[in-house]
Amino acid sequence: MLAAGALLALGVGATMLAGRLRVPGLVLFLALGMLIGSDGLGLIEFGASRSDIELARTLGVIALALILFEGGLAAGWREIRPVLPTGLALATVGTFLTAAITGLAAHLLLRIGLLEGLLLGAVMSTTDTAAVFSVLRGSSLRRRLARTLEAEAGFNDPLAILLVIGFIEWIRRPGYGLDDMVVLLVRQLTIGGAVGLVTGLLAVRALEPLRLPSLGLYPVASVATCGIAFGAADVSHGSGFLAVYLAGLTLGSAAIPGRRTIEAFHAGVAWVCQIALFLLLGLLVFPSRLGDVAVDGLIVTAVLVLVARPLAALVCTLPARYSARETLLLGWAGLRGALPVVFATFPVLEGVAGAERFFDIVFFTVLVSTLVQGITFEPLARALGLTSKEPALPRPLVEVGTIRRLGAEVLEFPVRAGDAAVGRLVRELGLPRDALVSVIVRGDQALLPRGSTEIAAGDRLHILVRRDHRQLVEDLFERWRRGPLGDDAQRRRGPLLGRAAIFSVKPWRPEWGDPGEPQMIDGLEVVRVLRTRHGAPGALVQLADGRLAATGEGRVAIGGPRQLLRYARDRIRNAPDEQTRSWWQEVAGVATQSAVL
Repeated sequence: MLAAGALLALGVGATMLAGRLRVPGLVLFLALGMLIGSDGLGLIEFGASRSDIELARTLGVIALALILFEGGLAAGWREIRPVLPTGLALATVGTFLTAAITGLAAHLLLRIGLLEGLLLGAVMSTTDTAAVFSVLRGSSLRRRLARTLEAEAGFNDPLAILLVIGFIEWIRRPGYGLDDMVVLLVRQLTIGGAVGLVTGLLAVRALEPLRLPSLGLYPVASVATCGIAFGAADVSHGSGFLAVYLAGLTLGSAAIPGRRTIEAFHAGVAWVCQIALFLLLGLLVFPSRLGDVAVDGLIVTAVLVLVARPLAALVCTLPARYSARETLLLGWAGLRGALPVVFATFPVLEGVAGAERFFDIVFFTVLVSTLVQGITFEPLARALGLTSKEPALPRPLVEVGTIRRLGAEVLEFPVRAGDAAVGRLVRELGLPRDALVSVIVRGDQALLPRGSTEIAAGDRLHILVRRDHRQLVEDLFERWRRGPLGDDAQRRRGPLLGRAAIFSVKPWRPEWGDPGEPQMIDGLEVVRVLRTRHGAPGALVQLADGRLAATGEGRVAIGGPRQLLRYARDRIRNAPDEQTRSWWQEVAGVATQSAVL
């Protein structure tokens, strides 16, 4: 536990240091793993045995599943739908082309067998999900390009690992051929896609009406969704990676309760997975062996970065009419990371000849690619004019950590039956100037309150307040429970009318003051402001005798709710513009509610 905690703390520190040094944090995680590993300081002995490699592969598969699920959850179908054709093209056609070009070059330049070269190309064809998401989170890349890379990264990994498995089988089994690989790809992708969509839809159907007793249980349900999607697809001989990504996309597109909690939890889990995975792979590598494969690694890197990926990006973006600058950047953005290293453990464990050398070449290529492309990606995007003032993957302002960093807090006040706040207007709560009710949750709906919004039992008030005024607002909570709140509520509401109210329409007199903020009308005190007109002086108020009064347009209409409703309907029919019509519709709504009460 001490070692795990210390390594995660070092990972957080490495992330902060990477931001200052302008290098990808994932590189520092790898370097940290190599430093403390068997071939470094020797603090942790790992990587020498087959069981260590098996453990690294198992943990890598789990980490990848969680990272893919979080990627789908954060994106959602709505975000990636506009770029889905190009993202899928890069993830399929682009992956095939990258693997084929890199594999053929490895076969010719490294003098290895054709199948072995294609296996190496398949391992290197994946654009690492963790690396792409890590770079995009700190980038100001235009949203369209960022979403394209995000979609590609999510759909690319399932196909790449199937290519790796297919070429391993082709090498190990003499009777295995291209037709068998096609069957494998079709079966795995079809079953995995179906299982992922069905699991995601069932999870949405189950969570939408669900009200769990604690917010902490919603991430438990989402982790269960991830596990079920991957496991069900795997036991059905489908792609578990595709299943978890599609399940995450489906869940991230739905209006489920506890969504912010789920997203924040999985973002943290994804970071833990990334840090742990790169540290683990750093432990798995023996740096002293990298010098022997440096030349081969540089050859593979040059072909991959300068030839294979740019050509694949050009072919896949032509139908979508991306500009030359956008195509160039997409070609440069095929970031490699932990996943090729994880995939490189598969041939080692399957006993493919020369697999250990493959592993070292893959690691060297990943290291160089991540350093070169990761460091230059953002400057290249700026040089090409493909950045914006908005972040590529924006963090929501309502995230509590973000609000606190900006010097504010979000407080919640649940309104119970019998509270003094029940039946009062928001403006009557006595909040200080540096606090406001940002949203009222009533049942299954979020209401955007005005000062004239009436508070009901069962409401949950979310108050946004400057940090130095938090105590003032918390002190108000007791008054909202027990009272008093300003004047006596009954006097504020005015007496009940025992007879038909007198209705009249009179010209507005200057001595009555501002019609938008009336204090006295026709000798009667204004006891409650129900609505304030926007765009023109006017208000809907309650008078001391219980009648309603609508001011503005040089006149005032005074009467009971039903009388004022008829008057408002007439004004709606004869309204000269949309703004006036909207105001009288608002008056009619309040009058209707008052008439029912």
